[in-house]
Amino acid sequence: MAWLVKELNRHIYAYHVLDAPTIPDAEYDKLFVELQQLEAAHPEAASVDSPTARVGAAPIPEFKQVTHAVPMLSLNNGFTDEDVENFDRRVRDGLDTLQVEYAAELKFDGLAISLRYEDGVFVQAATRGDGSTGEDVTANIRTVKVVPLRLAGENLPRVLEVRGEVLMFKSDFAKLNQRQRDQGHKEFANPRNAAAGSLRQLDSRITAQRSLRFFAYGIGVLEGADMPASHSGLLDWYVELGLPVSNERAVVKNADGLLGYYRDIGQRRPTLPYDIDGVVYKVNRLQDQARLGFVSRAPRFALAHKFPAEEALTVVQAIDVQVGRTGAITPVARLVPVSVGGVTVTNATLHNEDEVLRKDVRVGDTVIVRRAGDVIPEVLSVVLERRPDPAPAVYHLPKNCPVCGAHVVREAGEAVARCSGGLTCAAQRKEAIRHFAGRRMMDIEGLGDRYIDSLVECNLIHGVADLYRLALDDLLAMKRAADERDGTTPETVKQGKIATKWADNLLEAIAASTRPPLERLLFALGIRHVGESTAKTLADWLGSLALVRRAPAALLRLLPDIGGTVADAIADFFSEPRNQQALDALLDAGVSPQGEHAPKAQLRDKLDEVLMLAALDIPKLTEPRARQLLQDGRTLDDLAHLKIFSVFGLPDTVAESLESWMAVPGHRETVLALAELRRELLAQLPEQAAAEEGALSGKTFVLTGTLPTMSRDEAGALIEAAGGKVSGSVSKKTSYVVAGAEAGSKLAKAEQLGVTVLDEDGLMALLAAANGNKD
Repeated sequence: MAWLVKELNRHIYAYHVLDAPTIPDAEYDKLFVELQQLEAAHPEAASVDSPTARVGAAPIPEFKQVTHAVPMLSLNNGFTDEDVENFDRRVRDGLDTLQVEYAAELKFDGLAISLRYEDGVFVQAATRGDGSTGEDVTANIRTVKVVPLRLAGENLPRVLEVRGEVLMFKSDFAKLNQRQRDQGHKEFANPRNAAAGSLRQLDSRITAQRSLRFFAYGIGVLEGADMPASHSGLLDWYVELGLPVSNERAVVKNADGLLGYYRDIGQRRPTLPYDIDGVVYKVNRLQDQARLGFVSRAPRFALAHKFPAEEALTVVQAIDVQVGRTGAITPVARLVPVSVGGVTVTNATLHNEDEVLRKDVRVGDTVIVRRAGDVIPEVLSVVLERRPDPAPAVYHLPKNCPVCGAHVVREAGEAVARCSGGLTCAAQRKEAIRHFAGRRMMDIEGLGDRYIDSLVECNLIHGVADLYRLALDDLLAMKRAADERDGTTPETVKQGKIATKWADNLLEAIAASTRPPLERLLFALGIRHVGESTAKTLADWLGSLALVRRAPAALLRLLPDIGGTVADAIADFFSEPRNQQALDALLDAGVSPQGEHAPKAQLRDKLDEVLMLAALDIPKLTEPRARQLLQDGRTLDDLAHLKIFSVFGLPDTVAESLESWMAVPGHRETVLALAELRRELLAQLPEQAAAEEGALSGKTFVLTGTLPTMSRDEAGALIEAAGGKVSGSVSKKTSYVVAGAEAGSKLAKAEQLGVTVLDEDGLMALLAAANGNKD
């Protein structure tokens, strides 16, 4: 048990403090579980610094008060170069010297905390509070993995109070807010608020889920050990003790050194993984600190040099929308220009429609704007008492894309609205072409990002179909324009020659892509949620591009592994006339999918009218209720002409929901069109299933790592030829994971879930057995 505690704490330090993992997560988990089992069997031998103590304890009724033996005082602030120069002058005058050495470090935007260690063991944590008295948050700090529960080294002090800051990294903050959104909870405004809310949880099990961090930067009580001679020496000692200390620290001299550090950190501030709101200067020698002493409960030997204010008041002049490269529609506030953080801000993101409505931002409102580093400025809140009278109208996103006019769609459960004109929207043009030409899509070799950017910027292509109309002269003109833009002249041009081999190769690659398999073409269209697996399902089951283009969501929902969200996304894509026009243009340009065939014979089982009625996703109409509705010979055509449904023995709520749905314009036509499509498909299908399923039908495989003799694509093709399905993620439904060299997290998850793992030889044996070939 002692060995496990020491070993696990060593790995925790390497992972969370050094950011240099020493073992895979799965191995760590095995050691952790082993320690849990041993502690359960021998609770009397459990160590106070066991990593199992970090999972959190039962809730407490309230925090106890802790009196600080050494007060936790605040620092005086400086804002200008002159403030720093005056500070340095006062220090030099106080010490009667011409040159002073300073320790310079970051001013974290978190919460000050004091950690007490007795004989090297963590015993208590307290917040700063009012400086004299704080709150006991020991149970919560135990869950912070970077805080050592036992200090490293020998001859540890009898008592050591470590002062530092609890904070949340930006990446952890983003993950936390995503979880908040997923669970329908309120998001945190910023990492500092999130850290404060997490640290003050009465239930430390909640704190354990919040990924808090800690940096040490000061000291309170020290007994049983010599105090280091300098502040920088103190921090170096902390590192030896296993305490996390920021690497962004320096020892400098005089005002010039202080200001140089400030400017260097200011430039690098946006790239730091956490928020800071300034830097801190401290006279380095502790003996000099004692000579300078304190004034008004703040030390004379230290100064907090704050960055310029990052929040300001201004007025919303208009709310426009921007269309991102993936079609995301983002409302943007156009502002009366205001200086924020030393930069003039005229625009601020409003993120999405829900955020606009939640903050109730309207044109004409006075708002608080925040800017952090190079992050896009955002509107934090509205100053309601300054709202114009009469009040401006509530804002709503436009129904159509302002760039291309295609309809805007917002999926259920998503905050972001998107333009549906993926193939035609100018804002999405480069991204659509980049995806279309990709290796796993149309596989146009040589058509990289640079050429795509140049072709679009030279106005030579407006959509994917234009790729197939390019001529040699077009590519050469593009190259000349790009060279002029970049200010470069190729050696061949200087020699009076025109290189055309690259252009010939690119034209050949484009021409070679005109006969793609249907599934690759469907994947290349960039339909939201449609990856390789879904594209293959569409191609296998529906057989032709013509049928996929007109398939309603109700039919798509009946296909294997296509849920409601994906079905809606596919149907919505093809319901946009601009996408259909772009697809027609692509076919007219000579692209023709190969391998098209009649719909899969097994589709007949999916065309049961009960299943199709239930797949219309009418609220409250379940499959059993649909069966009840269609008994006694009633058909979809019959239902489309009915207005009253209460006479069929349905519960009132179901009948009312059905009547309301049918009353919506276009819904009766949807039912009639579905009935007609069903008849057409039944007429195309053979009476008996044309072929049996493959021997591996119903089996799902995940490929990971590098196989000895074949690529993962080749292995996937063999699996699919035998009727199996290849997936990109491991779940309880996975039948086999095929693992090669350097297999990563997928292998670990398979082992965790007990999924059968095969190597390449095992896969080939399974395929041979499935094909009836025991050799």
